[in-house]
Amino acid sequence: MRIQRALSRAFWSVSRWRLRKAQLPDDGVGILIGAPHTSNWDFILMLAIAWAHGLKVRYLGKKTLFIPPFGWLMRALGGIPVDRRNPQGLVDDLIGRVRAGELFYLVITPEGTRSKGEYWKSGFYRVAYETGLPVTLGFVDRTTMTAGLGETLRLTGDVAADMDRVRAFYADKAGFHPELRTEPRLRDETTAPTTD
Repeated sequence: MRIQRALSRAFWSVSRWRLRKAQLPDDGVGILIGAPHTSNWDFILMLAIAWAHGLKVRYLGKKTLFIPPFGWLMRALGGIPVDRRNPQGLVDDLIGRVRAGELFYLVITPEGTRSKGEYWKSGFYRVAYETGLPVTLGFVDRTTMTAGLGETLRLTGDVAADMDRVRAFYADKAGFHPELRTEPRLRDETTAPTTD
């Protein structure tokens, strides 16, 4: 972790971006939202944010990123490969890791793509709700050239109310490419997630 913190300090000392730190829950585990997700640079910024806070992070990446020659690096940085053609069981696997006591912050970009879309993907909500993990809102905002971590939420199961809080936080956050930003909205905000 010392190497990551040193790399993070070096990055923030030369970057045009400014880091905004936040107080996190001290149990060492949670969901870290990365939004708006409009560029590959978001990944670099989120790693630099996490390392500045001394967080152990895991993230989801498409399976093809984990093949040689750079697959070892993606795993070393905390990557979990995802087969997008066969995503069944991924959320259950993540829930299982948490319930087994694995401590990490899972970085999720719920927009699911760097292109403008209609909805966020709801996997982050299901994982957080079913495990009781806190959700910390990470951000990249080109209008202020700031990036960092904002408030931490405990989801209530009232999806619309929880997402209203998420929308309020991201309302003034533009992302690296503002025109590609997706409004924080789940396809169905009227149904509470299952807890089976």
